[in-house]
Amino acid sequence: MGSAGDWELSKALAKAILYDRGQRRKWLGRWLLLTVAWMAVGLWVVDGLLSKNALMFVLWWAFCFFLACVLVMFALYDVLAVMREERGKSDGRIAEILAQHKKSGDE
Repeated sequence: MGSAGDWELSKALAKAILYDRGQRRKWLGRWLLLTVAWMAVGLWVVDGLLSKNALMFVLWWAFCFFLACVLVMFALYDVLAVMREERGKSDGRIAEILAQHKKSGDE
């Protein structure tokens, strides 16, 4: 598969994740598990190595910070997407009620 095919596949995957609430929540949970696991490994598994090498310590925890920031941004996106979805549902309900009211007023 060429780079154009890879790009189209990546766009389709991103669209599926970002526009489907269930998929978004699954990926959000996976990202949370990755972030927590990365922190746990840094705290309990490689803590001796990190305490001996300052550069490794900074890189490890900088990556952990990056994971946490992406997690927070993804969660905020999810909140905004759910608000947009629910607002669309309520707007549709209001339009339906108004149409029924107008229809019953015409009779």
